[in-house]
Amino acid sequence: MSNSEHVLAGVAQRYAKALFELAEEAGAVDSLAEELQTLQGLLGANADLKGLVSSPLYSREDQTRALMAVLDKASTSELLKNFVGLVAHNRRLFVLADMIKAFQMILARKRGEISASVTSAVPLGEAHVADLKAALREALGRDVQLQTDVDESLLGGLIVKVGSRMVDSSLKTKLSNLKIAMKEVG
Repeated sequence: MSNSEHVLAGVAQRYAKALFELAEEAGAVDSLAEELQTLQGLLGANADLKGLVSSPLYSREDQTRALMAVLDKASTSELLKNFVGLVAHNRRLFVLADMIKAFQMILARKRGEISASVTSAVPLGEAHVADLKAALREALGRDVQLQTDVDESLLGGLIVKVGSRMVDSSLKTKLSNLKIAMKEVG
């Protein structure tokens, strides 16, 4: 991790911890977690919104106005609106996705869950996610908080990361390993 990535991770952790503490005081941790999940989905699914959040070319007023419209449309709580407004005012929207992930990690730790990330070539359906959670729960002996991502370059298969462990069953990696093996033979 480079120094700038480390600093950004620290910023995301501090904001997420503060948000978590506010949500605990308000008794709204679970509802806020759902709202953050929705916001994370919106950021991942909408390239324009992602660009707005990550680009320094937009003024903080434009970013705030646009995000408040999105949050109003999603019927989110005042807590989330105030948080996002503060993040926008402080020009930290470019790490909003990391703040959401950090919040989810704090929540998982409080619940005694393990965080895992799964990267697939195509979006996973609800049934696949449920099966994967069940398999991980059985293998690890604890509930698993699952973060899903899509990387079309994998071609097929999955990459599952739990803590420092990683299982890569992607077609991209298998083809790469086959290519290396073929070079050694020839």
